[in-house]
Amino acid sequence: MRTINVSEITTAVKELCIDANYRLSPDMIEAIKNGRENEKSELGKRIFEQLEENLKIAGEEQIPICQDTGMAVFFVDIGQDVHFEGGLLTDAINEGVRQGYIEGYLRKSVVKDPLIRENTGDNTPAVIHYNIVPGDKVEITIAPKGFGSENMSRVFMLKPADGEEGVKNAIIQAVKDAGPNACPPMVVGVGIGGTFEKSALMAKEALTRKVGEHSEIPYVMEMEKEILDKINKSGIGPGGLGGTVTALAVNINTYPTHIAGLPVAVNICCHVNRHRNVVL
Repeated sequence: MRTINVSEITTAVKELCIDANYRLSPDMIEAIKNGRENEKSELGKRIFEQLEENLKIAGEEQIPICQDTGMAVFFVDIGQDVHFEGGLLTDAINEGVRQGYIEGYLRKSVVKDPLIRENTGDNTPAVIHYNIVPGDKVEITIAPKGFGSENMSRVFMLKPADGEEGVKNAIIQAVKDAGPNACPPMVVGVGIGGTFEKSALMAKEALTRKVGEHSEIPYVMEMEKEILDKINKSGIGPGGLGGTVTALAVNINTYPTHIAGLPVAVNICCHVNRHRNVVL
């Protein structure tokens, strides 16, 4: 059994909040560079150049990449041989978010109640997904999610008879309906299977997969490539102003499901697809 004081969790979370909002991960930086090189539209190329300039300024001046610094979403894998001391784990994560968003001068976008709409003032509480895994390590992944793209996400409860083509059509339709509102070029996270809520969770987690890494399931890998190609032929383009690069990646996660169902969730993220992780 390994003991971790939750103060370590708070410090790690604070640093993740700031770093994720100031700098994109290397895979996303490379994806934007490749997008500029592959974009056929001159206007689209200029938009990509502006995105790259924005990333450069944010990193050099230590300011947020985007004014919407998102709602803090966490995926926390906890080794079953870990014991926490010094307080509650959830409280420690929220304290890290509070410190990170205040000390990093990040916009506080969370309200206490979905209808009363009073701001919490420190971007807490976070949305935290826990998973128990073998071992004595704790892996924390943060994915600050802005709501321009979050609002464009969808869940489809398809019939099994809709099959693979129905799944593909649903994903592509969700992207077309989002259009410029999702701030393309976008990354498209997809969850297929499970239940209503499981598909949405898989779609959100799919956004944290590195751009360029495909599913290990052969048919899913082919779907990712095919859907990405069709999305990029939609003509939406960078900034929604037309072009040949609408999406940088389509990442699909799957899970067993009920004989009567075929849930499909599409969680879209803008070009500021922020994700960082740390292992303690």
